[in-house]
Amino acid sequence: MSSSGPADTAAVSERRLPGSPSEVTADWLSAVLSDTDDQVIVDGFDITPVGTGQTAATYRLAIRYRRRGPDLPDTFVLKLPSQDLAVRDRVALGYRSEHAFYTQVADSVQIPVPRCFHCEIADEGREFVLLLEDLSPASQGDQIRGCGTAQARLAVEALAGLHGPRWCDPRWASFTGTVMPKPADSAAATGLGDITALATATTIDTLAGRLGDEDVALLREAANLVGAWLLLRPDRFGVLHGDYRLDNLLFHPDGDRVTVVDWQTLAVGLPARDLAYFVGTSFEPSVRAECERELVDAYHRALIEHGVTDYSFDECWDDYRIAVLQIPMITTLGFAFAAATERGDDMIVTMLERGCAASRDLGSLDLIRGQL
Repeated sequence: MSSSGPADTAAVSERRLPGSPSEVTADWLSAVLSDTDDQVIVDGFDITPVGTGQTAATYRLAIRYRRRGPDLPDTFVLKLPSQDLAVRDRVALGYRSEHAFYTQVADSVQIPVPRCFHCEIADEGREFVLLLEDLSPASQGDQIRGCGTAQARLAVEALAGLHGPRWCDPRWASFTGTVMPKPADSAAATGLGDITALATATTIDTLAGRLGDEDVALLREAANLVGAWLLLRPDRFGVLHGDYRLDNLLFHPDGDRVTVVDWQTLAVGLPARDLAYFVGTSFEPSVRAECERELVDAYHRALIEHGVTDYSFDECWDDYRIAVLQIPMITTLGFAFAAATERGDDMIVTMLERGCAASRDLGSLDLIRGQL
C-alpha cells in the first residue's frame, strides 16, 4: 500500500490515532516525527504487513521525505492494535502495558530494545500506536524450530539487563503498567489463577488429540497451583517481560547481538519466571537438559555484573525450577485470548510439550507444593 500527499501537521493533533493501515497518513507521520526544533514533512510512504498479528498488527513503513529531521531513517516498524475488534478489546490491557514499558521503563533498564520514535495510547488501550526503529536485517527467532546455545546465551544475558538494574526496586510496588498481579496482591493472584484454569480448559479442549494424556494432566494440575504460586518468594522481585521467548527476539547478522520486542505482558514478580519461560520453551527436552545449568549460570553471572548482590547460584537455580510454571500459565492464556492461526496452534503445542517436559524433569510441581 502506498500513500502520498502534502503534510498538514496543524490538524493532526485533533485526529484519533490510526487504527488501521489505511488511517496512517503523511500528515500524521510528519507530526509524530517532528519536534520543536525540526519540522519533518513526509511526502509519501509505502506500508506492508510483517509478522503474524495474533495480538497486534505490525507493518513496515518506507518513507519518502520532503523535509527530513536529523537521524531519521527511511524505514520504520509500525505497531497498531489487532485488526480483529474482538481481539483488540480482549488485549487492550496488553497495549497499555507496552505503552508503559516504552514511556516509563525502557530508559531505566539495560535490555536492548528498538529505538522508539513515538508511542501513544487512548480509549483505555483500545487505540494504540507504536513507531519503532526497523531492525532489518535482524531475524526473528523461530519458536517452533528453537535455537542453539549461542543464541540462548545472548538472550539470557540480555534478560539480566532487564532484571538486574532495578532488582528489588521498591518503586515497582507503585508501578501501574503490569498485566499480572504483583507479589503481594493475593486477591488478584487468585483471580488470575481462576482465569488460567479456564484458559487451560479452553486450550485442552481446542487442541484435543494434539496433547498427550500425561501433559494434559500436568497442565490441569499446574493451573490449579497458579494462584498460590504467584505469591511465592515475594522478597525477590523485578519487572518481567512476561512473554520472553524466541518469537519476541531479533537476532542480528553479526551473531553477537539480540534485541527484545513485544512488551505486552509486563509483570512484577520473581525474575526467574522470564528465564525459565525462555529456556524451557526454546529447546527440545534432551537439549535443554544438557545446557540449562550453563544458561542459568550465564544469567546469574550477568545479574552480578549489573550489581545484584546476596543472590547465589543455588538460589537462582531453585528459583528457575519453581518459575517453570510460567510456561503453561502464559502459553494457555495467550492461546485463549489471541486470534487463532495454524502456525500459532503448532507453536502452542510445541511450547506446552516442552514446558511439561521441563516441569517433570525439574520436579517443579513437587517443589512448588512443598513451598505452599
